This record gives sequence, structure tokens and C-alpha cells, in this order.
Amino acid sequence: MSDTMVAVRNYAPRDFRVEKIPRPTAGPGEVIISIDAAGICGSDGKTFIGAESFWNSWVKAPVVPGHEFFGTVVELGEGAAEKWGIQSGDKIIAEQIYPCDKCRFCQRGQYWMCEVHDMYGFQKHCNGAWAEFMKLGPRSRIHKMPKDIKRDAGVLVEPLACAIHAVERGEIQLGDTVVLAGAGTLGLLMLQIIKLKNPGQIIVTDAKPERLEKAKALGAHVTINVKETDPAAKVKSLTDGYGADVFIEATGYAPAVVQGLDLLRKLGTFVAFGVFGDKTTADWSIIGDRKELNIHGAHLGPYCYPKAIDYLYKGIVQHEHVVTTHLPLVEFQKGLDELLSGKGVKIMLQPHA
Repeated sequence: MSDTMVAVRNYAPRDFRVEKIPRPTAGPGEVIISIDAAGICGSDGKTFIGAESFWNSWVKAPVVPGHEFFGTVVELGEGAAEKWGIQSGDKIIAEQIYPCDKCRFCQRGQYWMCEVHDMYGFQKHCNGAWAEFMKLGPRSRIHKMPKDIKRDAGVLVEPLACAIHAVERGEIQLGDTVVLAGAGTLGLLMLQIIKLKNPGQIIVTDAKPERLEKAKALGAHVTINVKETDPAAKVKSLTDGYGADVFIEATGYAPAVVQGLDLLRKLGTFVAFGVFGDKTTADWSIIGDRKELNIHGAHLGPYCYPKAIDYLYKGIVQHEHVVTTHLPLVEFQKGLDELLSGKGVKIMLQPHA
């Protein structure tokens, strides 16, 4: 086997390059996987265009991007097989976070909020999956997957785990009116998890008609095009003037925050999941004095990967409306351009296509 591989490397905003780089090898506790599929996330797009919130906080270049992935085990370092219960040929996934295992949060089992907070695909010592092969370190959170899982399902495990965590943070009750802002990859996955909670009605907002059509096909009761209709007025008309019980923000679009605060009822719950490229300003008196809202953040997909794998493998969560584009790794720029222009939904890269 060659000691080099093809990979994409992020050097700076708008400077992602296809290169031949050394193929990783496994040290003690490490696992090398051959990448079956890797997704392009909205955060990859924001990183590419140079969003300050990413470059100031997360990105340490040069680095191989890619945190949505799964692959086949091809090499195991000393102790790795025993630690994870895996062997060569197994399909596995690692969570995006690479925790330090030493900080207060890791020691309490809250590893997804690790104070060091290294993540695959963002720091140069945690190269991601836009490559033929990838090294998973000994502190990875690794999960085994069925060997016959479909590529289009496997590539959605990471975003689905995030979607499950976000929906659970909403504490949805039977009969609730839930408003979901955004019908992209995360929104369409969240929608399917929200359905499992049996709310009274699910309302999905977006600015793209084709995405709203997908939301309707996946079970949204009402869809609202925010370019044509005032979402707050529409939601209140559907709830006897009170507003929604739960609002989940999955767009990363700053004005959606203000819309969510407006359309929630008193004592409602706001879940902030979207990763924002820009800052937003809101009237905080709405949160306290006027409505006494519950504001819940949602970050990554802790303890949700086994459920995500199971739901996708069994078809409880559908991938057919979500994965819309398949590209070889070397055409990553085409995928980024499609993402940034708002075309399609989930774009999948196949390094070994």
C-alpha cells in the first residue's frame, strides 16, 4: 500500500487544495480508517469563506477538513482493538469532538463541552475526513456500525446525532406546537426526530421552496416561506394568538433569532443550535420580563450516536430527501460552491469513488 494519499488541505480562507500527503499510520491506541464517505457541513462553508467566528475560535491551519464521515478499519494500533471491540474490516465512526479527558467537563462525563475542545477537521493535529484515510486518536469516541449500512445513511450519522441532541434539548411535550427554523440537512433530520415526539403540530420555516417541499414530504404539518410570509404572524394565527411552545433554530441565520423570540408563547422554549457566521442583536427583555422564556443551547451530539446509527440503519430516519449530491473527493470545490449557493441539501464526498 502506498505511503501517500490524496487529501484536501485547508491553508487559509478560500485556499483549500487537493494534495498528496503522507498516509497516516497507527500508534498505540490509534485506528486508521479508509473513508467510505464524508459530508460537507455548513461549518465547512463558513470556514472556507473566512467567517471570523470560526477562524478566531476553532480553525488551526493547515488541516484536512471533514467531521461528518464513516469508514472501514484498515489498521489498529496496540490496544485499540481491545479498547473499542473492533477489528480490521469493521465500519466505524468517531464523534467530531476529540476530548482531553482531563478537564472538569470531561471528568464529569460532559466530554462534548471539553475545555480544550479539539475537533476533527479543524485543528492541524486532528486532521479530518476529506482524505482517503484518517487517523483516530486514542481519546476518540468511536462507535461500531453495521457493515452493510448504506453510504448515504452512514454519512448522516454525525448530523443526526446533533439533531437528536438539539430536539431533546427542546423538551417537547405531547400536543406542543413546534417551530423548526431551517430545512437544510440538520433541519430535515430534526424534523424526523420531532415527529417521534408526537407534537400537536410541526411548522417548518425556510427561504427555499424546494427545501420546504422536502419538509412537507417528511411530515411537516405547515411550511412557511419567510420571504413571502411573516412567520410570527402565521404561527400566532395557528395557535389562537399565543405562539409556539418550542422554537428550534437550525439556520445559523442571525435574523431567525429575533423571529424565534417573537413567535414563541410566554414560558416557551428556545433551542439555539445554528452556528452563526454573524452576530445578532435581540431585545433581551423579551426573554425575561415579557415572556420568561427557557433558552437552551445545543452543541454536538453527545450520547446520541448509537441511536443515530440505529435510526438510519433501520430507516426510522430517512436519508433519501437529505443526501442530494455525490462527488469524488477531488471535486470538493464544486461541492463547496453548491453549498454556498444554497443548492441541494447534503453534499457527500467519496474519496474512493
